Amino acid sequence: MNTRNLRFRSNRVRDILALMHEELDGMYGSGEVSAFGEMLFEAFLGWDRVRLLTSREQTVDQSDLLRFHWALEDLKRHRPIQHIIGHVDFCGCRIEVSPDVLIPRPETEEMVEWIVKSYELRVMSGGILDLCTGSGCIAIALKKAFPTAEVTAVDISPAAIETARLNAESNGVEVHFVEGDVLDGVNGSYGLIVSNPPYVMEKERSQMQPNVLDYDPALALFVPDDDPLRFYRAITSIAQQHLATEGALVVEINESLAEETCALLRDNGLYPTLHIDFRGKARWISATQTINR
Repeated sequence: MNTRNLRFRSNRVRDILALMHEELDGMYGSGEVSAFGEMLFEAFLGWDRVRLLTSREQTVDQSDLLRFHWALEDLKRHRPIQHIIGHVDFCGCRIEVSPDVLIPRPETEEMVEWIVKSYELRVMSGGILDLCTGSGCIAIALKKAFPTAEVTAVDISPAAIETARLNAESNGVEVHFVEGDVLDGVNGSYGLIVSNPPYVMEKERSQMQPNVLDYDPALALFVPDDDPLRFYRAITSIAQQHLATEGALVVEINESLAEETCALLRDNGLYPTLHIDFRGKARWISATQTINR
């Protein structure tokens, strides 16, 4: 590409940010576009927010300007910013992402932070099992929080398992990854079982944003409309067979299926508690085999 054809008015930081807002505010909103700018300058140039705020008149070289150009074009096509910069910060861990895995969400991070605060004694008395691990973000964050715990993570996708292995290595933690179908069950006994399984019903596709629908793997997202709790039935069965007596199960859920998911757990001898996330939505359920734990 002839760099003279770049649409940026100049290579000044001020003009780069201005064109991003001009082109993207209508799609994403000004606040999110400002966040995109911060993330791109950090990823491309290593600048933090203070450096960005105090360097508006500074210029970038032509090769970096080209990187900003392609990032802008990608964002206009709804490509996730996390794919553009290649990683997500999750519970203090740097998690590499790709189209092979779900992009870790803030709601999942909140769930993991709650687990760390709530279940230290249970985790330390038994291993941790992460079902449908994807990028490995949950398993890796929990291993970081509980370094002496044995952590096992399962996913059906070979590509996801490879991504998760690389993420564990880059974060300096040891997690045992298993390629397998959660619907077929697992082995072992665990003090904590956690999962963010597929839970989006096919009929909900029309409500999803293009940056999710077009870039996250469908295998990790969707379940049939006529059997939306298929993974939760399997996870409940695993918990019944492999959860230690004082152990806990924590699952992220579809908000619209919160009551049905709680009922499934109750009907199978577990005692669920529904948790509301920072957006005010029913986001995850914790459950134990004994009441008032």
